Amino acid sequence: MTMQENNANASPAITATPNAATEATASSQKQDKEVLLSLKNLCKYFEIKSGLFHHKSSYLKAVDNLTLDIHKGECFGLVGESGCGKTTLGKMIAGLYKPTSGEILYNGTDLGKLTHNERRQYSRDIQMIFQDPYSSLNPRMTVEEIISEPMIVNKTHHGADVGKRVEYLLNCVGLARQYKSRYPHEFSGGQRQRIGIARALAVSPRLIVCDEAVSALDVSIQAQILNLLDDLKAEFGLTYLFIAHGLAAVKHISDRIGVMYLGSLVEVAPKEAIYDTPMHPYTQSLISAIPIIDPTKRKERILLTGDLPSPIDPPAGCRFSGRCFVQNCAFKKEAPELVPVKNHLLACKHVSSGNVAKPQAAS
Repeated sequence: MTMQENNANASPAITATPNAATEATASSQKQDKEVLLSLKNLCKYFEIKSGLFHHKSSYLKAVDNLTLDIHKGECFGLVGESGCGKTTLGKMIAGLYKPTSGEILYNGTDLGKLTHNERRQYSRDIQMIFQDPYSSLNPRMTVEEIISEPMIVNKTHHGADVGKRVEYLLNCVGLARQYKSRYPHEFSGGQRQRIGIARALAVSPRLIVCDEAVSALDVSIQAQILNLLDDLKAEFGLTYLFIAHGLAAVKHISDRIGVMYLGSLVEVAPKEAIYDTPMHPYTQSLISAIPIIDPTKRKERILLTGDLPSPIDPPAGCRFSGRCFVQNCAFKKEAPELVPVKNHLLACKHVSSGNVAKPQAAS
């Protein structure tokens, strides 16, 4: 299997002014698609303790006031630099972390308000593929035991049906059924990730959180796993939240892409719009860093200055203001919200008001 992708060029600053027509278009497009998962003002804070008696001193704001809708049948790609809160968000959706505040609405049901037993009923619908294929599989269990465990725990299959389901899933992910008696240490990284995918599919989920599912694999193996995920999405009618920091992988598999910075979303748009016409200054800098083979199509890279703020004490207003190439930022005390701008959702008052300055290129 091979993966073909077009490298995106670094786009210049975009000037866009929202109007009633563009907002109405975005609203109508959103209403035409069924929302499977809706996140409302979602927050996750971790206590930081210090001192001899480990008293609480502050909070690390991993995810802060995040709002997002994921539509049924789509693959939503989530990108951002390390530490921005992508994995924390995925683990809250999968039920591994409990939100500090906000709502996780799955088909209209707030998962955060359910009891433990009620939440388990929804665990079959939301599964997770983990980043590290080496540590996510129990080394003491065979492949058959690993894949069959979710079926047995959730009582979805019984008796001989369990073994038949295991063989079927192994075939779906491109592994021979004879492998079911082997242990994880007998497989390569790509094969282990296929086993992890089969385990996630065991209980027929509707939403799968892919937490950097290909980042630990070689580039050629990444292409195979991405193509496999794409095929399985069509075959099983799945919805993906695809978390990654590799922009090429996200572009290949995603329908829409969200860009996350310091616990919040700064831009959401269809993948073509993100790569061809990025609007937020942070998105522009990410796209400009993508290597382009053809020297005639290369653009100057956008160089960001300043340091990444700490999630323990983030800026009061726009969290990107300290690194933004817009001079004399007037929004350091006023946090921007995601608003429709053309076919984007954008958290930047400069772009939404048509006052974007040109970036400073790297020398």
